[in-house]
Amino acid sequence: MFENDTSPLWLGVDAPDLLRPGAIGKSAPPATEPALDDTVNHGPDADVEFPSAPSPATAPAPVSVLPPAVRRVQDTGVSEALLLELMVKVLYLRGQMRLPELSAHVCLPATVLEALLGFLRSERLCEMSRRGETDAAMAFNLTELGRNRARDFLRRSQYAGPAPVGLEAYVAQVRHQSVKSMRVTQPQLQVAFRGVVIRPQITEQFGAAMNSGRAIFVYGPPGSGKTYVSELLVRLLSGHVAIPHAVAVDNEIMQIYDPMVHCAVDEPLPHQGLDRGTGRDLRWVACERPVVRTGAELTLPMVDLQFDREAGFYQAPPQVKANNGLFIIDDLGRQLVPAQSLMNRWIVPLDRAIDFLGLHTGAKFLVPFDVIVVFSSNLLPSQLADEAFLRRLGYKIHMGHIDEPDYRAIFQQVCDEFEIPYSSAAVEHLLQHHAAEDRPLLACLPRDLLEQVRDRARFQGEAATLSAANLDWAWNNYFAKH
Repeated sequence: MFENDTSPLWLGVDAPDLLRPGAIGKSAPPATEPALDDTVNHGPDADVEFPSAPSPATAPAPVSVLPPAVRRVQDTGVSEALLLELMVKVLYLRGQMRLPELSAHVCLPATVLEALLGFLRSERLCEMSRRGETDAAMAFNLTELGRNRARDFLRRSQYAGPAPVGLEAYVAQVRHQSVKSMRVTQPQLQVAFRGVVIRPQITEQFGAAMNSGRAIFVYGPPGSGKTYVSELLVRLLSGHVAIPHAVAVDNEIMQIYDPMVHCAVDEPLPHQGLDRGTGRDLRWVACERPVVRTGAELTLPMVDLQFDREAGFYQAPPQVKANNGLFIIDDLGRQLVPAQSLMNRWIVPLDRAIDFLGLHTGAKFLVPFDVIVVFSSNLLPSQLADEAFLRRLGYKIHMGHIDEPDYRAIFQQVCDEFEIPYSSAAVEHLLQHHAAEDRPLLACLPRDLLEQVRDRARFQGEAATLSAANLDWAWNNYFAKH
């Protein structure tokens, strides 16, 4: 549908319904997946009393975040042509494969594969080289015609992994497991920040911000703990989400699942036999809510679709990989691209929870922007963006200098961690340095200075002590005093 049309897919759709399933594209019939059946089958002996634990037959079915398995080609949400192309490429690269092996590789059940393989056989692209007594014993191989066709397909795209899901199914799943539905309570916050020396007013701000689902802007001087605290927010993410291996858009592949970003979890799955047993759609991976971190290396091209011309398919940008989770942009203002340009890129996504992406063909489509964005910067908000953008930042949290009690508490914590005998006189000695040179108390300094004391002791082969000489050496070394 994109060939002669470069307009976004949502044109003609009412704005509030932009991400409603069915409002995006019609490249394939929408998936019609059965609802999860929560009923319990008590079996024919339901009237028998069990004085002990319930029988396994009466236990509720395990719950998984993965969608139900598809049963027909038209339920996949992907064009039949794309699936046939994928099958041919897999058989070409892997050689002869049995049906279970092929099913495990492309993550589609036998009921779908049989229809596709039947078509390939009718077109003389593949052959069934041997047959046993069961379906599992069948093996498939490409014919010479099939191998020629596979080479043509591979010149266009080298993707030969799990089958993609449709764009509509991806949009619906992201909405279903939205990070905005996650709730953060005060007890959860206390657990996440246990042992962290931080003002209660700041933790309260973070707790409210995580419940809002809106962007968070953390700012303050270098060394105030912005990055450390921002990364602690990961502990507040709860629940598992389904991440697709890839998404098909206009017969193009956008790879989303990234083992470097997504942490897969073992989920209870119903038995899925080769012979059409009930199961889950394994084109999705059950994961913890994702966390994506970027810093000064972030550029504008990185937040757009990355098309690999050699491989012939796309890598999803970081904000798409972060959907349903946390997207931390650290050191904002230190990127090569001007901060204003980078911030302007996020105006529409932050305001409307959608993001526009473009294919190399010129076609455009939209995806959900369901992330909690955490901007961390040494600069004031007014130095980075105008009022139009700042009002889209739900929470602006300042992390500044700490007071003496917090400085002492952090110092003692680090001493315990490094197994250095704590001395209140040592803290007083450092506080005198701060006062004499008018240096503010920063959360990073106790650890940074004690690391230097520990490193020197290791070099000298001695136990680390908080003598005035050691502290003066660390101070002068850290602040480049000669």
